[in-house]
Amino acid sequence: MIKQKSNSPFSQRQLRVGELIKQSLGQIFIRDEAKVPSIDTKNITVTEVRMSPDLKNAKAYVIPLGGKDTEKAVNILTEFSSRIRKVLSKKIDMKFLPKVSFVSDTSFDYAEKIEKLIQKNK
Repeated sequence: MIKQKSNSPFSQRQLRVGELIKQSLGQIFIRDEAKVPSIDTKNITVTEVRMSPDLKNAKAYVIPLGGKDTEKAVNILTEFSSRIRKVLSKKIDMKFLPKVSFVSDTSFDYAEKIEKLIQKNK
């Protein structure tokens, strides 16, 4: 089971809303609906969206295709998050649309590091 920092599991609702926002952000990026300048959003992958317990904040983990210039992409997405949120509001019908913050996904780097350690110890 997935756990939060507070060591309590995510509620079913948090997981459901997070998945809905993840899919909607993916569609927005693929169709370039947010018109974010200086970045090709078609190359951005949303790997996970974690919701706060009150569903007012969403943390979207993103990685560009190939994993290059991740921090630059995150900074640009963060800068234009209000524009992305506005487009998201037209796709999702919720009482309160969460504030979306973008974070670089380092899980692939971590997995690669573990894989190298396993291969080294064989």
